[in-house]
Amino acid sequence: MSEPDKPEQERSDVPEVGRDEPSPVADNDVAEGVSDTVVPAAAEDHLTVSSSRGRVDTGVTPGMQIASAWAWRFLVVVAAVLVIAYAMRYLSEVVVPVTVGILLTALLIPITNALQKAKLARGPAAGITVVFTIVLVAGLLTLVGAQIATQFENLSTQVGEGVQKLRDLARINLNVTDADITDALNRLRDTVMSGGAIGQRAAEVGTTATHVVAGLFIALFSLFFFLYQGEQIWAWLVRLFPRQAREKADSSGRKAWVSLTAFVRATIIVAAVDAIGIALGAAILGLPLVSAIGILVFVGAFVPVVGALVSGIVAVLVALVAKGPLVAIIMLAVVIGVQQLEAHVLQPFLLGRAVSVHPLAVILAIATGVVVAGIVGALIAVPTAAVLNTIVNHLAGNDVDPEPPRPIPRRPVRRRPVADGPVADD
Repeated sequence: MSEPDKPEQERSDVPEVGRDEPSPVADNDVAEGVSDTVVPAAAEDHLTVSSSRGRVDTGVTPGMQIASAWAWRFLVVVAAVLVIAYAMRYLSEVVVPVTVGILLTALLIPITNALQKAKLARGPAAGITVVFTIVLVAGLLTLVGAQIATQFENLSTQVGEGVQKLRDLARINLNVTDADITDALNRLRDTVMSGGAIGQRAAEVGTTATHVVAGLFIALFSLFFFLYQGEQIWAWLVRLFPRQAREKADSSGRKAWVSLTAFVRATIIVAAVDAIGIALGAAILGLPLVSAIGILVFVGAFVPVVGALVSGIVAVLVALVAKGPLVAIIMLAVVIGVQQLEAHVLQPFLLGRAVSVHPLAVILAIATGVVVAGIVGALIAVPTAAVLNTIVNHLAGNDVDPEPPRPIPRRPVRRRPVADGPVADD
C-alpha cells in the first residue's frame, strides 16, 4: 500500500519532523518571535555561483568576502617581507657595507660637488673625498691609540684602585667575602683558558676580522662609485621598473634621498655637539682619556637612545674609577644635560617633521638591526627606518614638507595714469 493510501490513523502515529509536541515546561512563544534588530537577508547579500542548476547561494556574506580578500593579500605581503628579510640576512656581508657606503655618500657628497665646481673632474673629486675620509678616520684612531698608550700605566693603577673599592663595597653591603670573589674570578679564568673556548673564540675573532676587512673595502668602493656616478646608477635602477612605475619610483627615491641627507647631516651635528660637550665636561673634571671619551660619544650618537645611554655610562664609569663617586655624579649630570639639549633642542630643530620616526619604531628598528647585523646593523637601522617611512608616506600621498610652505611675497602694484583712458597696471 502506498503512502497516500495508508489510513489516517496509521499515518498519524509517525511524528512529523519539526512538529513534535511542545515541552510543557519550555517558553515556547520565544521561538516564534523575531528580534527588533534582525533584518531579513536578501538573496543578493550572499555570494552566488553559477551551476548546472542555476545560481546557487553559498551563504558567504560580503563581510566574509572582504575579510578573506584582506587575509590572503596580507599573507602574501608577509611572505614577501620574510623572503626579503631572509635574503638580506643571508647577504648581510654585502648589504651592510653597501648601506654604509650610501650613508657616507649622503654625508660626503657636498665635498665632491664643491671640488667639481672648483673645475676638478668628477672622478678625481670623488677619489679625493674618499682619501680624505680615510685619512680623517685613521687620524682619529691614531689620536685615541696614542692617548691610551700614554695614560695606560696611570689608568691601570686607577682601575685597580676602583676594582678594590668595588670589592670593599660588595663585601660591606652585599655580605660577599673575599673567598667568594676569588672563587668567581677563578671560575671565569678557567672558562676562558679552557682549550675549546680559546679555539672557538680565536676562530670567531678571525672570521669577524676577515668579514670586517672585506666589508670595509666593499664600503669604500661603493662610496667612490656612488660619489662618481651616483646619478647614472640611479637612472639604471629606475629603468628596471615598468614604464608606468618609473615616475613613482624616481620620485620616491629622490624623496628618500632628501630625508637621508637631512638625517645623516643632522646626526653628524648632534653627535659633534654631544662629543664636544661631554669631552669638555670630562676635561674640566680632570678625567683621563678625554679624547677617547669624546670619540666614543660621537660614534654612539649615531645609535639613538641606546648609543647615548651606553656612551654616557662609560663616561660616568671612567669618572667613578678615576676620581670617585662625587665626580662621577657630576659627570652624570653633565651627560644628562648634554643629552637633554640634544633631544629637545637640536634634533627637533635640525631634523624637523620630514624624517621624524616614532620612538617605538626607533627601538624596534635598532633591535632588528642588532639581530640582523650586530653593531653595524644598529647604526644603519634608524636611517633605514626613516627612509622607508618617507617612501611609504610618499606612495600613500602623505608627503611631509621639511618646512611648512611660506607665502610668496607680492610686489606692490604701482599705477600710473594713462592719457586717453582709465588707470592701468604695470
